[in-house]
Amino acid sequence: MQSGRARAGEWVLEFESAAPKRPDPLTGWAGGADTQEQVVLTFPTLEAAKAYAMRNGIHAHIVPAAAPKLKLQSYADNFR
Repeated sequence: MQSGRARAGEWVLEFESAAPKRPDPLTGWAGGADTQEQVVLTFPTLEAAKAYAMRNGIHAHIVPAAAPKLKLQSYADNFR
């Protein structure tokens, strides 16, 4: 498991899909024609992300990061 903290301070702007996904008749995979949901923008601060959204007329809601759940234990505790 990788538990690094790189890019932990970045803020991400993701676009929601405008249309529901539908299954492909040939493969059965869910997909749609909306390519906007593939766009992911990163910003160094929350203020920069808000400014970009306001400047471009994007309605945004902020989802705060979940608090980290650390369980400190020794390696020997895995075998109890």
